[in-house]
Amino acid sequence: MILQTVLTSMFRTLLFRPGQNKSVVPDELRAYFSHLYWDVAWFGIVAGSSQAFLGVYVARLGATPLQMGLLNAGPALVGLLFTMPAGLWLQRQRVGRAVFWSAAVSRIQFLLWALLPGLLPAQGQVWSFLALVLLFTIPATVLAISFNAMYAAAVPVEYRGQVAGTRNALLALVYVVTSLVSGWLLNTLPMTLGYQVIFGLGCLGAAMSTYHLWHLRRVNTESILEPEKIRTSIGDLARPGDSRMTGMNLRTNVGLRVFSRGVNLLRFEVLRGSYGKVVAAFFVFHFAQFLPIPVFPLFWVDVAQFSDWEIGIGTAVFHSAVLMGSLQFVRLARRWDNRRLTAISTLLLSAYPLLAAFSVDVPLLVVTSVLGGLAWSVTAGSLGNYLLEQAPEGDRPAYLAWYNLALNAAVLTGSLSGSFLAEWVGLVPTLLLAAALRALSGIALWRWH
Repeated sequence: MILQTVLTSMFRTLLFRPGQNKSVVPDELRAYFSHLYWDVAWFGIVAGSSQAFLGVYVARLGATPLQMGLLNAGPALVGLLFTMPAGLWLQRQRVGRAVFWSAAVSRIQFLLWALLPGLLPAQGQVWSFLALVLLFTIPATVLAISFNAMYAAAVPVEYRGQVAGTRNALLALVYVVTSLVSGWLLNTLPMTLGYQVIFGLGCLGAAMSTYHLWHLRRVNTESILEPEKIRTSIGDLARPGDSRMTGMNLRTNVGLRVFSRGVNLLRFEVLRGSYGKVVAAFFVFHFAQFLPIPVFPLFWVDVAQFSDWEIGIGTAVFHSAVLMGSLQFVRLARRWDNRRLTAISTLLLSAYPLLAAFSVDVPLLVVTSVLGGLAWSVTAGSLGNYLLEQAPEGDRPAYLAWYNLALNAAVLTGSLSGSFLAEWVGLVPTLLLAAALRALSGIALWRWH
């Protein structure tokens, strides 16, 4: 199989740098790393096929803005409700088994996605997809938290940067290639058959990814899942468990891991002074970030009338720009502090919905995707670091709890507000409003510190 041969060669290069003795990395760790790489490579196929095109498919089925909003906001609400119970339950489980079984259960949905097209009328499919996404967010939340702990147990601290960076790069690379192939297939095949093939491809990727997680089930079997490892930040953007289909997102179910202690961390004195202003600015930014998410697929399908191939090109270009920008982030970080990088990139992100509102042809869609991807690569790299700088190390969970609460509130209200505004004032005005709010949040982050 060509894909397997190419990826195997890549993994050998990534696992062992040129001139490096294989004995430097113990055999057991090399096996763990290999399965972690295969896991994310196969899941990149899921992300670039099923997840990338679900929003487009339901838009083509005639989904309303409200249904698009629920598709994006619903999982955040489910994650908010189930993160604390999941964290408490996981403290009594073994990490490797928890990861495998939660992955196996949560990824059944991709098989069901492949079976739905053609079985139900359009609106029946839309509501069925929405119900499946919400239902399977529950085990996906367990997977997100348990994977964080399994990763911390399987990858020693000195290797985490290398492994996380490799996984992030593999996810981006496979995502880009898969989204292009998926767009081409959808443009070639009849609509129903095309989406059955795409969702079937995602089902295959999910099954193979879960197979490699099965090989990691014995990680840390000598002890139960430790609460501290649940909350450890591993810097791995490719961790599984996020079931939302957005182009620019933060993993809100994992972000809530500070609540997995099961105690109240929301102390109001934390918001006194500058940190309260920072949280408010981040709320406005995330609200504006998610406001246009349910609008983009509707605009591409109903207004711009892009084909699936053209949408696939835009998606691939966006994530290619994210990958390229991420590779250059270290250079920027040497010149600018995290506050300035976050504020400037947030301002630049306002151009994405602004230009998207006028992107009715492929060249402008490509330009918009390049600018948006580059801006998001900087935001994704600097936002978390800036937030940690604002939170005293000795009391960091209490500070992060307020940010996580603001983030999830912004996801819920932003996605639902976007759907309501799209029906009330139209798609283009909603995109323009999102651009203005993103710019305002960037100005606020620049001034409030």
